[in-house]
Amino acid sequence: MTTRCTSLSQQLIALFAALVVIALAPHLARGAEGKRDMAPWRKAERALVIDAYELNMIDWEAMTADKRIAGFISKASDGLPEVFDCSGEHKGDTVNHCRTMWRKYAVSRELFQTRRMVARAKGLLWGAYHLGRPGNPVDQANHFLDYAQPRADEAMVLDIEGLDSTQFMSLEDAGIFAGHIKTRTGRYPVLYTNHVTARFIAENRARYPILSRLPLWYARYRPSIAEAFPMGNWDRTWLWQFSSDANCGRQRCPYRVAGTLSDIDVNVAPGTLDALKADWAKGDLLPEKPLPPPVLLVSARGMAGSGAGVALDLTTTASIARLPMTLPLLAER
Repeated sequence: MTTRCTSLSQQLIALFAALVVIALAPHLARGAEGKRDMAPWRKAERALVIDAYELNMIDWEAMTADKRIAGFISKASDGLPEVFDCSGEHKGDTVNHCRTMWRKYAVSRELFQTRRMVARAKGLLWGAYHLGRPGNPVDQANHFLDYAQPRADEAMVLDIEGLDSTQFMSLEDAGIFAGHIKTRTGRYPVLYTNHVTARFIAENRARYPILSRLPLWYARYRPSIAEAFPMGNWDRTWLWQFSSDANCGRQRCPYRVAGTLSDIDVNVAPGTLDALKADWAKGDLLPEKPLPPPVLLVSARGMAGSGAGVALDLTTTASIARLPMTLPLLAER
């Protein structure tokens, strides 16, 4: 009986080892791919895209001298539209503060339109993004379209900065926002978000059938992101934001853009300029991949006896479930 029990244990160990190898294989392959695609912004054939908000300083002549820069995405709207009525109380603000906010809004919108005119005149692809906040997502979508007035060849982006729905638009509302943009324009927007939020959407894509299929503009500041993909329905990024004030300073910066400060955001396309142009304002959902298979349980049972009338019941159960997108050894740092 002892021999049988030992043999059973060895078989279970071998089975477990095989399952671990199968589970790790995609991650090991991604690691090898990551080494081949380290710092892709250094490759001359990769197109670059700048994104900015109203406080970023830009010298357009200096910036556009870099011929690798192929596009510019500007912040447009932010949350719900303001009601600029300064005749009385304005959500607790003073009349002077209300007037200041109105002037800020007017100047920001004029700057957006000016940057758009300059970028297009310089031959750059143009896009606009909406920063999603708590509040009615349909009103926010209308606010974005009224503000950005996107043309058919311009990219539209929904920016979801995190999972905290007290500060940012909830994922449920983001799906409604994207659907309303599609209803009004015939195109879906791109989704901009970070690694943690993207992974959550991917792992719960049955709950977010639209968000999980939007083209992904991915923010993560490291030399390679190959180990993160494929992720749910995303085989690759639409753009990868690899540089910002989070990892660009006076002494070290992944890519310095002439005519800007270190707070400018820089993005790299997954392919050539021609490929970027083809995807820029496409507005389609990505193909939906099958959901992972259900959990498989493997059980084994044996008896070990001492020969003296004493027996021990040995039961071993192993579970094979869908592994998380990021294993501990590849965890976010």
